[in-house]
Amino acid sequence: TAGSGDRTRGLSQLAETIPGGHVLEIGSGPGWDADTPEEAGLTVRRTDVTQAFIELQRARGKQVDRLDVIYDELGGPYDGVVALHVLQHIEPDDLPGVLTKVAGALRPGGYFLVSIPRGEGAVWQVEESGTSYFRALWTEAEFTAALARAGVAAGDVDYIHPHGTASRQNDAVEAMLVARLFPPAVHASS
Repeated sequence: TAGSGDRTRGLSQLAETIPGGHVLEIGSGPGWDADTPEEAGLTVRRTDVTQAFIELQRARGKQVDRLDVIYDELGGPYDGVVALHVLQHIEPDDLPGVLTKVAGALRPGGYFLVSIPRGEGAVWQVEESGTSYFRALWTEAEFTAALARAGVAAGDVDYIHPHGTASRQNDAVEAMLVARLFPPAVHASS
């Protein structure tokens, strides 16, 4: 998972990489993340499945489309697709189809900026408001394999932002997996 500073850096780097590009943001929520690439000159198609977030963004004067990534077509081709803290709400059986749609929505050489919390297991959680939502956690190796099956190969990855696993042993395993799965030219920093 990434903090807000990490997300902003990733979005700024995306904007620098594809100046003037067209980006699909999946699960825009309140839309704060989309502000960064728009301010840098990108055209962002903001989307969300939750009506309250759509209304919030519209109240902010933003154009936002209702999009259910499981059932709807994504459109495209896009220079980039952004899904920050969204895919953990996709049930494991639906994730391969969603990732395949993302890969198909990208133009050749396009970028996929994604952030998910790492871990294992899937649960339904209840917010303080009483609203329940699904949350699936993936290990880095599982998510990387799912990306590869969808057509996003490890060779297509040029930056990894590891976030630590709360133990030295797990951090060592994570570093070993990154070294095994990705070529040396892939940059990693935390």
